[in-house]
Amino acid sequence: MAVNHFFSLSPPSHFLYYPPMQKNLLLTLKWGTRYGPELVNRLAEAAHKHTTTPLQIICFTDDPTGLNTNLIEARPLPAFPNVPEPFASKPWRKLSLWQKNLGGDLTGRPALVLDIDLIVMSDLTPFFTFEPTKPFAVWRNPTKPHSGVGNTSAFRFVVGAHPEVFDHYIANPLGVYENDFKIEQEYISAILGDGTATKATARTATAKQNPLYQGKNAQVFWPEGWVLSFKEDLLLPWPRRLFQVTPPPPPTCKVIAFHGKPDPEEAAAGIWPTKKGQKWKKIYKSLRPIPWLQG
Repeated sequence: MAVNHFFSLSPPSHFLYYPPMQKNLLLTLKWGTRYGPELVNRLAEAAHKHTTTPLQIICFTDDPTGLNTNLIEARPLPAFPNVPEPFASKPWRKLSLWQKNLGGDLTGRPALVLDIDLIVMSDLTPFFTFEPTKPFAVWRNPTKPHSGVGNTSAFRFVVGAHPEVFDHYIANPLGVYENDFKIEQEYISAILGDGTATKATARTATAKQNPLYQGKNAQVFWPEGWVLSFKEDLLLPWPRRLFQVTPPPPPTCKVIAFHGKPDPEEAAAGIWPTKKGQKWKKIYKSLRPIPWLQG
């Protein structure tokens, strides 16, 4: 008797089974009080708006209040034991993402990590498809382009693939800072790069000779122009920025990074804050309001 496959409990053997498409994974970190949930919400909204493939967005945070739960899944900050202040509150905390047990549902998945004060300008999908065999793709540091160091405002890594990045630091966080590297992105590029970062940025001769820092050739830089620095690449030079509005980036730009001040909302309003007692810096730390950042 013929079998009616439409009513079978299992598909016939000659049918191909395609599992549901796994969403691309976007991770963010938010801790402390400098940044509020509105930045994470803005990032998530723009990511969904501009990206042509499905996204799973996770924000690791110490305070999920105000996050748009329709777009963002909030999870507790990953463990970051034995790290004293001020390092636990600095970008060194990004190293917590590299631990082996970040999450069973995340292990082995490529993840794009974005700072929450970035501005998304176009489709993020190419970040997931570029050089897919490389475990670590990162923005070339715009202030030290020949150092072999990546800027971790925007990077992709494979969750759980290189736990040594986390483990070595956690074993002696003060030692890594005092003897090896000043900032976390130098440390990551020293381990996963081609050795250039170690030669350029290691703080001691001992660090330069450490086998861990000789590089694994696992790092690749994003194509030029995908990530742009607001201050280094876009902001008009002084004094032009006093009289002219800084123009938007070219269409090849995918995200704009705002490292240091001004923050995106400050730049949009034409505000460049200075520290107390440094009002004289207003001579050059000034700019016109930027309408294309106000949307």
